[in-house]
Amino acid sequence: MSKRKIIVFDTTLRDGEQAPGFSMNTEEKIQMALQLEKMGVDVMEAGFPISSPGDFEAVSRVAAVIKNCGVAGLCRANKKDIEVGWDALKGAVRPRIHTFIATSDIHLQYKLKKSREEALEIAVDAVKFARNLCEDVEFSAEDATRSDLDYLCRVVEAVIAAGAKTVNIPDTVGYTVPMEFDKIISTIMNKVPNVDKARISVHCHNDLGLGAANSLAAIKAGASQVECTVNGIGERAGNTSLEEVIMAMTVRKDIFNDVEFGLNTKEIYRSSKMLTAITGVHVQPNKAIVGKNAFAHEAGIHQDGVLKNRITYEIMTPESVGYPENSLVLGKHSGRHAFVQRLKALGFELDDEAMQTAFDAFKVLADKKKEVFDEDIENIVLNQSAQTTKHFDLDRINMFSGNTAIPTATVRLKTASHEFITDASIGDGPVDAVMKAIERIAGVPGRLKSYNIKALTEGKDAQGEVTLSAEFEQCGYSIKGRGADTDVVVASAKAYLDALNKYITRKESKLAPRIAEGI
Repeated sequence: MSKRKIIVFDTTLRDGEQAPGFSMNTEEKIQMALQLEKMGVDVMEAGFPISSPGDFEAVSRVAAVIKNCGVAGLCRANKKDIEVGWDALKGAVRPRIHTFIATSDIHLQYKLKKSREEALEIAVDAVKFARNLCEDVEFSAEDATRSDLDYLCRVVEAVIAAGAKTVNIPDTVGYTVPMEFDKIISTIMNKVPNVDKARISVHCHNDLGLGAANSLAAIKAGASQVECTVNGIGERAGNTSLEEVIMAMTVRKDIFNDVEFGLNTKEIYRSSKMLTAITGVHVQPNKAIVGKNAFAHEAGIHQDGVLKNRITYEIMTPESVGYPENSLVLGKHSGRHAFVQRLKALGFELDDEAMQTAFDAFKVLADKKKEVFDEDIENIVLNQSAQTTKHFDLDRINMFSGNTAIPTATVRLKTASHEFITDASIGDGPVDAVMKAIERIAGVPGRLKSYNIKALTEGKDAQGEVTLSAEFEQCGYSIKGRGADTDVVVASAKAYLDALNKYITRKESKLAPRIAEGI
């Protein structure tokens, strides 16, 4: 029996990234895009090109570097959006224009102020215009699951006739439930006469916690593309989690025996870790597939069962999603060969120069702490590849603090022109004093909006990882920063400098925050 190919359409870089707290700069998008390509997604949605100059640049550069999968850009159903989208995408090996308009009466009446017939005409015109520019066109009926089903079928038929190769049925607000979504997709598959001329796709949000369940129901009903994000990030409660829907089809092959996909599941863990390193937002411990506790067993009965046979309480192996098979602890006496072998086991492939840089950073860290764990090594490599433009770099910090002393920090920064500037400040605590000293040197006032710290590994000498968001010069938007060090005050300084450098880059490039709209 021939199997249906399920196209994995990843929208981590678009729908996922536009959610508050998950924004990425261009270099971070490229870094994540290369990992998505390595994982084997069929199509990645790189952004919303017209929404901001920064998004246009990111889509254009991702399109230029990705060679083995499709690259899509989101466009509203109008000529200007589509023209700008095509300008950003035209350098891709496999470009896809993804255009959309709402079809629910709620959106038509209150947002678009259009009739059903007007929206249908706009949709058809947009697809025809896009099809003249790009061979691969996807159309999305925003808020499809709250649309009149007969009207939705008319729209699907019309846009396929106009040239859409993929038609997406989004559960934009996470409203539907699996049995209902099954009916919607089944009706489209059976009622639309030209449905065999296009793929039916689904894009489910997780507002009721049903994103993966709805997507799986749609696939069983005949959908052949699933839109999802790594770690399930996205607007509000997020999107369908890539790892959940993929591993559900993998583990339950008895149910999904008529479908297949080309994704390499052993890259799931690394993709998840890379995304958390880039965004600074960690998944909850009990997150399915990639959470810290996903393969942990504490109850005695469970532990006893797993020791006798893993299948008693594990429906998949950690190795199947790319967890390292063992945890090798390195130290200051470990050589380059052991370090290189551990990097390879963790899934990192670096050129000779990058490998040497990472090894040098490892040796510096190994002198500071007794044992270097996998999380430390991942942090070294991911930090190294972030490539944030460093207008200011941390050179040294001296602090004086205590419960009877006025916290004072002296900071020396290195500028992009290799000058060294030193200044000092007092504060409410050592972190506050350091940040104020940095602001004095940079001449850029800032305000901390959020601050979180966690240990990367076990032990009193563990690196502290600081993630924060800050607003500079009352710009009206927050910038995230991340830093790690065995000294939490130094980690805080690195994180604040990371955010400051990103802000200066954005300001100099005039990359304004994007408009927020999507499916």
